[in-house]
Amino acid sequence: MSIVLFFVGFFLLIKGADWLVSGSSSLASKIGVSALIIGLTVVAFGTSAPELTVNLLASFNGNTDLAIANVVGSNIANILLILGISATIFPLAVQKGTVWREIPFAILAVIVVSVMASDVIIDNASTSVLSRTEGIVLMSFFAIFLYYIFSISKKSSDTSESKNETHQYSNTQSSLMILAGMGGLVLGGKWIVDGAVSFATQLGVSEALIGLTIVAVGTSLPELATSAVAAYRKNADIAIGNVVGSNIFNIFWILGVSATVAPLPFSEQLGFDLIVMISVTLLLFFALFVGKKHKLKRWQGVMFVCLYILYTIILITRG
Repeated sequence: MSIVLFFVGFFLLIKGADWLVSGSSSLASKIGVSALIIGLTVVAFGTSAPELTVNLLASFNGNTDLAIANVVGSNIANILLILGISATIFPLAVQKGTVWREIPFAILAVIVVSVMASDVIIDNASTSVLSRTEGIVLMSFFAIFLYYIFSISKKSSDTSESKNETHQYSNTQSSLMILAGMGGLVLGGKWIVDGAVSFATQLGVSEALIGLTIVAVGTSLPELATSAVAAYRKNADIAIGNVVGSNIFNIFWILGVSATVAPLPFSEQLGFDLIVMISVTLLLFFALFVGKKHKLKRWQGVMFVCLYILYTIILITRG
């Protein structure tokens, strides 16, 4: 039964991504809000829903390694795998505001959570724990990010996608497509993860490894499907905004909520993965200054995917 749900989940995932991109692009065009803002909010919320679901269940059940590894692994996969594949499909032109505002916010997120996870190094503590207080601090950062996004959305007049390229739906149709798309993404992502975790558990691999690989990639499949479809339709703003927004949401919102539900101890094994997460976020920022500025090119997309394959090999050999 889990195998059937696994493949049905893929269908729901792809169809959900198609509805979400179509509905959000149409809505952005009709109400005069930039596709980037839609990508950073509505689409990022929808595609981050599987991570939130998995993390809340993991926190309630005491599976803290899974909760942390899921977010760290998802953020790494979002940049290297998802943006890599998206840029390979179609080079992604990135708005100047994204380069200098949203991506630095993502860099701030990974630095803040890494400092919070360094109790052993900074305070000479016996263990590193993301406490409830720190969870509330992370959610406070998230509130600031939302305030910032909605404040710039009022000033933004960018409707960079061509109306000829964006199919126009009524506001009701667009809203229903967004809701149906989110539902398909959440349900499809859950079925895929459940099936994959079931297979992996039978192999007897560690919870952290499952979280960093199968669960992380599984819960990132909505971002992959959404950004890949957006890139295919040459809607770079949603492709980029979706990934950057999701990475910010994953740390400030999902880890914040998870730590508030139950304190999250960081195992020493995850230290390397935190360094990788910071490194790939910085890599994305600096990659946009190579060659033609503010554009993620095909060769960079291929490089990102190769780096992700290398990272996965390291994880598997590490066990």
